[in-house]
Amino acid sequence: MKTEQPHYDFDYVVIGSGFGGSVSALRLAEKGYRVLVLEKGQWKTPKDFAKNIWDLKRWMWLPAMRFFGIFKLTYFRHVAVLSGVGVGGGSLVYANTLPVPKKKFYTAKSWAHLADWEKELADFYPLALRMLGATPNPVLQTGDLALKKLGENLGLADKFQPTNVAVYFGKANETVEDPYFDGKGPERTGCNFCGGCMVGCRYNAKNTLDKNYLHLAQQLGVKIQAESEVVNVVPLDEGEGESGYRIDWQQSTRLFKKKGSVTSRGVIFSGGVLGTVKLLLKLKDKSLPFLSDRVGANIRTNSESLISITTLKRDKVLSKGVAIGSILHTDEDSHLEPVRYNAGSGFWRLMGLPMVRGRTTIKRVGSMFYDFARHPVKNIKVYFTDDWAKRTQIMLFMQTIDSTLRFTKGIFGMKSKMEDGDPPTSFIPEAFELADKYSEIIEGKPYVLATEAAMGIPTTAHILGGAVMGKNRGEGVIDSQNRVFGYRNMYVCDGSMISANPGVNPSLTITAISERAMSKIPEKNPKAVATFNSEEAPVL
Repeated sequence: MKTEQPHYDFDYVVIGSGFGGSVSALRLAEKGYRVLVLEKGQWKTPKDFAKNIWDLKRWMWLPAMRFFGIFKLTYFRHVAVLSGVGVGGGSLVYANTLPVPKKKFYTAKSWAHLADWEKELADFYPLALRMLGATPNPVLQTGDLALKKLGENLGLADKFQPTNVAVYFGKANETVEDPYFDGKGPERTGCNFCGGCMVGCRYNAKNTLDKNYLHLAQQLGVKIQAESEVVNVVPLDEGEGESGYRIDWQQSTRLFKKKGSVTSRGVIFSGGVLGTVKLLLKLKDKSLPFLSDRVGANIRTNSESLISITTLKRDKVLSKGVAIGSILHTDEDSHLEPVRYNAGSGFWRLMGLPMVRGRTTIKRVGSMFYDFARHPVKNIKVYFTDDWAKRTQIMLFMQTIDSTLRFTKGIFGMKSKMEDGDPPTSFIPEAFELADKYSEIIEGKPYVLATEAAMGIPTTAHILGGAVMGKNRGEGVIDSQNRVFGYRNMYVCDGSMISANPGVNPSLTITAISERAMSKIPEKNPKAVATFNSEEAPVL
């Protein structure tokens, strides 16, 4: 007797539309699967983005205050996390920068025993670069030239280079037919170097995911449902998901939330660390009890330090350019990048305090009062400068040094605790020394976020891990092909899968590993559709 196959609303439901979710949606659709993407944030068009970050309602994601922007700031005991929300996920707010990690990433002991990762990802990094439209930044601006000068002063002139960025340069402000996918993509407009990449590109130049992976996925029938937060994933057979899943969601932007459910054969978790890990911790105690006990473990940052340096010279303009236009490799484990916001984006000045050193709060507060007393004019000039973003360069220092946190369920979502190694710190001596030297070049004054200076809590835009790879469920949450231990047709493809410290901006790596994971899934119908591959996405 023939067994009747169950009917599903979709073959796969993708939870989140960031780098991993967008890759998953397109590649599954190419293989003939019916795909639904559920995204907590809103659809945004260029006219929806804030002109600068003072427009908090358009820029920040704070639903309790009815702010439905693209930028989210989340505080934990050990780290503050910057992340993105909306259709396109982190691509809406990230700094466009797409570096390939160094060898140490592939050979890290946390995952090197699972595969030869340099070999495994060799084909997928170039593919990801082409799909995201990466190209070298063609114009070095004032802040980039200052970094180049710093490199020369340090004897590291050969370690300075323009960044590879996901931006369409073309001719400034000129709109052209799709330059990437043989006419299958949307129109693009040449970058005008306004510096507003992280506020939301209002000029159609930034290669956000809604302009490549998601755009192409929609052409293949993928449905993208915004403002829909997943609250439960339930196996239809109450077992390991052999019969598929029910995915429950609720509207994320309404006071009286509309709710709904869909069924699918498989599920891809792609909500980023803050979305995926939080949801998996909840589901492990509820509907997915076979999840590994390692959910929430091995949380990493890129060992970052963020230091803003405000020039005291009114003739220097530091806001022009792409968000990150250059990079200086200061040693084998570290590098420095100048980060910028567009003119008028001075909100961060309200959260800044002088850069001070010290392991205890009392010592740091004392050092701050001393700094105010010693440099009263400089500090007044920083706080009352005519345009903070125009006069400020944020220095992003990153290292491949490894230490890990663990996220667990808390009263208000998740909480952090130390797991292995030294706690994340914003007080990195090398970063402070480089900031002092950069300050001399642009005649500026270094500041850090108040949470770092007063409380010692570092800030990261690159939170990773929490659903890492392992050889079994005792070691990780997913296997080396991104399949969730304990369940069928369930995957994790986002920053929470990253199992070692890349030491560089991780978006490209998330894209490449997700491409590899989707390449392992067999086609539903080999003749269903053509694919958008590396040959159809040339580097410009």
